[in-house]
Amino acid sequence: MSKKNKLQHFAENETFDNMFQLSYEHLIKGFEHRGNWSNGFFKNKHDITVELGCGKGEYTTGLASMFPDMNFVGIDIKGARIWRGLKNTEEGNIKNAAFIRSRINLIEYMFGPNEISNIWITFPDPHPSVIKEKRRLTSPQFIERYYKVLKPGGTINLKTDNIVFFEYTLDIIKNNGHELLYQTYDVYGEKNDPILTDIQTFYEKKWLINGTKIKFLKFRLKQKQDH
Repeated sequence: MSKKNKLQHFAENETFDNMFQLSYEHLIKGFEHRGNWSNGFFKNKHDITVELGCGKGEYTTGLASMFPDMNFVGIDIKGARIWRGLKNTEEGNIKNAAFIRSRINLIEYMFGPNEISNIWITFPDPHPSVIKEKRRLTSPQFIERYYKVLKPGGTINLKTDNIVFFEYTLDIIKNNGHELLYQTYDVYGEKNDPILTDIQTFYEKKWLINGTKIKFLKFRLKQKQDH
């Protein structure tokens, strides 16, 4: 994408009422929708699903179209990518989807306790280097953040091309007593739910062309005594 197009997308992002560009300073001072997304923004009592590292928002908008009685929020730091998701909500008249441009590690300042019902992590950066393990979106450090916003019984869904990251997450689930609900090493090699096969991200399509197997797992966090 050219610099000119990026600047145009950044400018257009400012015009969407379902787009929130949140700096650290803004979040620390207090975000107006934190703990009040349903009543304050969506104007309903529906469950909220969040897509982390949403990219162009394929899952945020795709799930929002499939499930009009649920609300969806995509988070990514790349505003030029989010623009595509915003355009899709506009062109498809999708009212139950919103986007946040911010850093995922600030999620506890975007949502209140027990405000999220489900988390989707779609083709994240696997951060293969051991010294960057804390940046992995299923690392113990990030899971502690999810505890602060996810409802008891809520689910975390991971879709990835990366076998190392996938098995790392399986180990995290097993070693920490979380509940593995489902796993597959080949989404398209099994008769899977249309949620897994009918929605494809930009990166997923590239990996599929290369013949890479797409992996998926779903798990539920072990409940803490004080949670």
